[in-house]
Amino acid sequence: MYMNFQLMASMMCADYSNLRKEVEALDAGGIDSFHIDIMDGRYVPNYAMSLNDLRCIRSLTSKPLDVHLMVEHPNNTIELFIESLRPGDTIYIHPEAEYHPSTTLQKIINGGLIPGIAINPGTSFETVHEMLRIVKSVLVMAVNPGNAGQMFLPYVGKKIEKLLSVKDEMKYELYWDGACGADKIRKFAPMGVKGFVLGTTLLFGQPRPYSETLAAIRELRFS
Repeated sequence: MYMNFQLMASMMCADYSNLRKEVEALDAGGIDSFHIDIMDGRYVPNYAMSLNDLRCIRSLTSKPLDVHLMVEHPNNTIELFIESLRPGDTIYIHPEAEYHPSTTLQKIINGGLIPGIAINPGTSFETVHEMLRIVKSVLVMAVNPGNAGQMFLPYVGKKIEKLLSVKDEMKYELYWDGACGADKIRKFAPMGVKGFVLGTTLLFGQPRPYSETLAAIRELRFS
């Protein structure tokens, strides 16, 4: 059975010694979008990509960007990201990182971008339920945010089921981020998860070109 799902490249895992080559190879290889992790060392205990990295990648591709803000109080700096992106790009914020997340989401909407929230493993469905009415994309974290290569937290699956049960009513799409192996795509794509962020498990550091790796993922067999 053929499944139609999106694949996003987690660019914090890319080879930064030649970022242009990485972006061009992923673009030509058929990636659907580029996932940009911005970390401030406060909301998560790590620093990752910068605003300049985002702007560089935005200039190198016409594919959409998914910007994941793992920062405290994103409302204070959200305009910097909005002005660096194009219509069709997505900005995700973490609801816990903001006093009034709906205000930040409205700025994203007013900026012509797709509003999204990222949900940590320890964040309950009930906590974000009302916000689901105003977002268009929901990024479910299958690991605690902040570092690549972490283990999958299996209890996240139950939350995904709850989010899938109301997504058509509330008109948003669901995406997976963290520890994404072929088994996760086989299980959750048929359930309705629209896209998967690919990092070191499936995409980066593999012995073959990105084009072959991405083609193999799209050819996964579903019963």
